[in-house]
Amino acid sequence: MEKIWSKTAERDCSLSDFLLHDMELTKRQIKQAKFRKDGIRVNSNRARVTHELKAGDKVEVKLEEAHTGSSQLVPGKGVPDILYEDEDLLCVNKPAGLVVHPSHGHYADSLSNMLAFYFREKGVQARVRSVGRLDKDTSGIVVFALNQAAAGRLAKQKQQGAFEKKYLALVEGVPKMDEGIITEKIDKAEGELMRMCVSPQGKTAVTRYRVVEKMRDCALVHLCLATGRTHQIRVHMAWIGHPLLGDRLYGGNTEHMKRAALHAFRVTLIQPFTKEEIRIQAAFPDDMQKCLEAKRSEIK
Repeated sequence: MEKIWSKTAERDCSLSDFLLHDMELTKRQIKQAKFRKDGIRVNSNRARVTHELKAGDKVEVKLEEAHTGSSQLVPGKGVPDILYEDEDLLCVNKPAGLVVHPSHGHYADSLSNMLAFYFREKGVQARVRSVGRLDKDTSGIVVFALNQAAAGRLAKQKQQGAFEKKYLALVEGVPKMDEGIITEKIDKAEGELMRMCVSPQGKTAVTRYRVVEKMRDCALVHLCLATGRTHQIRVHMAWIGHPLLGDRLYGGNTEHMKRAALHAFRVTLIQPFTKEEIRIQAAFPDDMQKCLEAKRSEIK
């Protein structure tokens, strides 16, 4: 998908200074644009970065070519539940049981394959780049960038905390504290293929939780991550004695849930180019709702 970004100069300065500081492009992005046909233009004319701008000049930068697409992906049929879409972003509500990217045993039936089919049907060449990912069994919002520059800016937002994803989970038992912060480090469990564990030698991991609703033997919990380690919520909640319902890997009860009861329900981010704040929300999934209602009925 071609990406041309334009901006009007509000001051006299060199083009290189404007690209770096006003358009906030990286040196690598500027270098790439220089070698594209009409990659950098001022008032519709191709320009060198040494060009001297005047206030009111219109600068256009080609950040991605029209032919850039996900040609390596096999288009997979399916209708993605798209919550938000613009020329730079796509936010999708991923159902539980669907992997985000092709992997062993899922070469053509991932969410990325579905999006490749979606864009092909629209007649658009687009390379989708996920900004973070969800486990196969986790439902909820996955954000995709539709060009390299957007991906880079969203990654930076994650580092700075401007990109925020919030989760809802059903956990076994009721935490003693209504809210708290879990800071134990996480590492791969020795001799295990999939399992992670708390370990002093692991990577820093920070999970904030707040109890939303208490039932007889479980609770609905709101969670927010300051880091993005594999299985972070699942490991941290199990560590404090409250594994997710349905989470076989970390000891969760499977009576009412057949997968880890975790849903990424809200994302807040800044549109990479317009700077508009965007908030996306995904409805609570049916299986977690049924489990919640069953647990509520036990205390009546």
